[in-house]
Amino acid sequence: MLKLIAASAAALCLNATAAQTASPWYQQGQAALQQAMQQQPNTGQAKNIILFVGDGMGVSTVTAARIYQGQQQGLAGEEHRLFFETLPYTALSKTYNSNQQTADSAGTMSAMMTGVKTKAGFIAVSEQPRRGDCAASLKHQQATFLEQAEQAGMATGVVSSARITHATPAATYAHSPERDWESDSDMPAQAKQQGCLDIAAQLLTFQQGDGIEVVLGGGRRNFLPAGANGVRADGRNLIQEWQAKYPQGLYVSNQQQLQAVDASDGQPLLGLFSASHLPYALNRTADSTEPRLIDMTSKAIDLLSQHQQGYFLMVEGGRIDHGHHGNSAKKALTETLEFAAAIEQAYRMTNPAETLIIVTADHSHVFTMAGYPTRGNPILGKVIVNDDWGNPMAEPDLALDGKPYTTLAYANGEVAMSPATEQQPAKILPRQDLSAVDTAADDYKQQALVPLYYGESHGGEDVAIYASGPWAHLFRGVQEQHYIYHVMRHAAQLNARNKQPSDSLSSD
Repeated sequence: MLKLIAASAAALCLNATAAQTASPWYQQGQAALQQAMQQQPNTGQAKNIILFVGDGMGVSTVTAARIYQGQQQGLAGEEHRLFFETLPYTALSKTYNSNQQTADSAGTMSAMMTGVKTKAGFIAVSEQPRRGDCAASLKHQQATFLEQAEQAGMATGVVSSARITHATPAATYAHSPERDWESDSDMPAQAKQQGCLDIAAQLLTFQQGDGIEVVLGGGRRNFLPAGANGVRADGRNLIQEWQAKYPQGLYVSNQQQLQAVDASDGQPLLGLFSASHLPYALNRTADSTEPRLIDMTSKAIDLLSQHQQGYFLMVEGGRIDHGHHGNSAKKALTETLEFAAAIEQAYRMTNPAETLIIVTADHSHVFTMAGYPTRGNPILGKVIVNDDWGNPMAEPDLALDGKPYTTLAYANGEVAMSPATEQQPAKILPRQDLSAVDTAADDYKQQALVPLYYGESHGGEDVAIYASGPWAHLFRGVQEQHYIYHVMRHAAQLNARNKQPSDSLSSD
């Protein structure tokens, strides 16, 4: 009898049951296996490279956004995938700065653009100087991939939903020991006297190749003088200076003008669509004049594709990060979906055989998804758990304080405090009773555990890399963040086509 039982168990282990193989879960797994087995590495030269950076788009953000989009389509949500999650190759990126366990965007983007890690707050400057030390930083500038691509004859572009002088886009073209030096009015007098330029001015003094072909984003105030809708203390109008430098180029300031641009002749294009960051997608209205990230990405690809030597384009979903800093999951997730739409559009507009597409994040956030909610529970809603039979309860689960709680939350942030006033300082508040609160409302802010005066912070865990196209198969395993630069350089074969083979702007 024991032998018969053992034989039956062995047969069951070796052969899946009919019911098992009929399961949609089983069939989905088999389909995924077959798809993976058909992948063949592409070892050709990457004529074009598009680097997508979701600022603050950690793995928990991707997971929640995936569910959010699926639920918007009437699905349970968990089985859904964002478009960039369908790209064939994936790796993990370690995001720490050379001096910081949990990173900032300046140091992380500088790592991706220069191939070496550096300090938090540094824009394409090596880790040797002190932060804010202008004189020392001038001796330690590091060439960015965008600069090297221009030297090699490629066209280049920078697109962001944040200010174009903000840390992530700035690290593609500028060099600074302080990320906050976006305008000359942000700089100390000594730094100006020592020869450092603000980040906006560096866009004008960019000397590599024939200049950056496409720049689209926010931050117009840093290009205009104070008193003329700007903040510059030097009185310069950098937009007019750009137009003088590129007389064949076009400057646009709203969506209608951007749509009207004929990109067929590949003329330089500068678009500054708001004084600061572009508005959150959640706050857009029918009469909004600013373009969406997908609009800017499409126009950039249209224009850059006219250049026969290929191009490098960096696209940042910058406001994912800002939504998280404000403890607003709905804003962050909506921005992630905007980012995913731009990636899909770029993929449709390009040839995967010759275009390397990389999707990643500079860092994560302390954004959590927990509480054992039943499958299909609204991702922005309160946690409803399953009963002892595995079926959803009728009412939200209650924490030890007798109050319901949400699936999404933050480890820290400002929302655990009352706002400060002139009469009294901010103070820590007891947890709000969410029983009658619409946690899916546009203005709802998720609860935070640790109160911080400066808002929610970045997270220090690894982020994902998703890739397709030439040499995308090199993205595998757990890699240092600066590895991204080395793959891009290898894929583009810059050594073979670079007119100026030096990798450095200085003797550093």
